Amino acid sequence: MLSASLMGLLGFAAWAVLLVFVVLLFRTAVVFTGKKRANSWPRGDKAPADEPGIITRIGHAHLNAVENLPIFVALVAIAFASDQLAITDKFAMWVLYARIAQSVTHMVGVTHWLVFIRANFFAIQLLLYGFMILGLLP
Repeated sequence: MLSASLMGLLGFAAWAVLLVFVVLLFRTAVVFTGKKRANSWPRGDKAPADEPGIITRIGHAHLNAVENLPIFVALVAIAFASDQLAITDKFAMWVLYARIAQSVTHMVGVTHWLVFIRANFFAIQLLLYGFMILGLLP
């Protein structure tokens, strides 16, 4: 059985994969219906004007998750290597819950209040990472 730290990490990675999979499904459907060619999506932040906003926001939520995943990986790896998973076990699932809440809020929209709420879910993750770091320090 996996520890809470490893389950949280697995869930975080699975969430990032699920987000990009939704974007892939949408774009695959667009290509197979003949509306666009497979090479129609540019790299970078600029989304095509004809792409639904929800797909763009899911793509951005995926990128945000991927940007933050290495921090979580590093903390759990250090805890694992130093036989201190009990420290990260207390916080790992909460990191995952805050990540999912942040992503879902991002998918809903980008109004002032939604961005504010999303930022708070991100701040919760940072706070949890801080608790993990403090607990892992010698």
